[in-house]
Amino acid sequence: MLSRKGLIPEDYLLTRLAEHVQLPKFKAKAGKARFVAKNGTCNVAHTNIREQGRFLQDVFTTLVDLKWLHTLIIFTMSFLCSWLLFGMIWWLIAFAHGDLDQRGDDFVPCVTDIHSFSSAFLFSIEVQVTIGFGGRMITEECVSAIIILIIQNIVGLVINAIMLGCIFMKTAQANRRAETLIFSKYAVVSIRNNKMCFMVRIGDLRKSMIISATVRMQVVRKTTTEEGEVVPLDQIDIHMDNPVGTNGVFLVSPLIICHVINKDSPLYELSASDLLHEDIEVIVVLEGVVETTGITTQARTSYVAEEILWGQRFVPTVSEEDGLYAVDYSKFGNTVKVPTPCCSAKKLDEAGGIAQFKVNEGVTLRASVRRRRGGAVVRRSRMDSH
Repeated sequence: MLSRKGLIPEDYLLTRLAEHVQLPKFKAKAGKARFVAKNGTCNVAHTNIREQGRFLQDVFTTLVDLKWLHTLIIFTMSFLCSWLLFGMIWWLIAFAHGDLDQRGDDFVPCVTDIHSFSSAFLFSIEVQVTIGFGGRMITEECVSAIIILIIQNIVGLVINAIMLGCIFMKTAQANRRAETLIFSKYAVVSIRNNKMCFMVRIGDLRKSMIISATVRMQVVRKTTTEEGEVVPLDQIDIHMDNPVGTNGVFLVSPLIICHVINKDSPLYELSASDLLHEDIEVIVVLEGVVETTGITTQARTSYVAEEILWGQRFVPTVSEEDGLYAVDYSKFGNTVKVPTPCCSAKKLDEAGGIAQFKVNEGVTLRASVRRRRGGAVVRRSRMDSH
């Protein structure tokens, strides 16, 4: 694989769902573990699993989930063991029938040209792989040899179907498509359409589309119920305003996914100062069907408190050039500061909403302008007096 360094800007994050995952690039506060890493891997370790046999009940999925090295070892050993097993059986048949002893021309062996275990092993490979060199062949002398021939053919077909299907599924895994689904490095909180909003930006680097793409968000935090039960990972769904107004997103160009912080939002009571001390994590999940393969894919990332920028918004990335819409991915994660209340959305609603904030902001700006103008007039009068 070509190195991405220098080819892809650092303003956004490539999700990666492969087996060998490095430690997340972004670390939360000391002592606070992420539930989902920036690259989409779930930071969960399953321990003390007593019923390990349940994994063997679904052998195919277990093989697909294994690492490539383990899969290739199992792939090689399954064929090698089956060849050795049936080679031993063919040698025993030849030994029981007396084919290993030198006989006259009138003697008909079960399998021709088998004189040792090596020749029986080579015949086992020829039968299962259907090579057919022509030197060794089965005769109608032994019924047991015919039965073993049928069994070995069936076993060989089953091994081929399972192992080749496993290799195909591993090479065509949908998480490879997620390599080119990108998220902004930071999330932002600002005013949009006179509402306090939580926003992230998503994009797709490939020209082939993600069909029926949907985006979900969840807030993961530690909560305590009214009965005193502590829930260490309470997953709360949050509603989003779809940028295209339908159930799915049309991910042709980068989109800003917006969540309006209202009274039903888990972020409703969160202010800019609270964000600095709050142990909160927002998980973003992008799902869809790959256009070229028809396989469902999923990309994930998360944002902890340090990665949520208060009072900023994303800069535009799409421009019209020569009759085409051009996307500048160097600006994918760029943000600019905008006037935003530092209080929570709850206090903002109690104070009269964003309209009152804009009025107060305008009064403050005019007062500061008057003070600057007054100071300039005073300085000018002093200079004239001197």
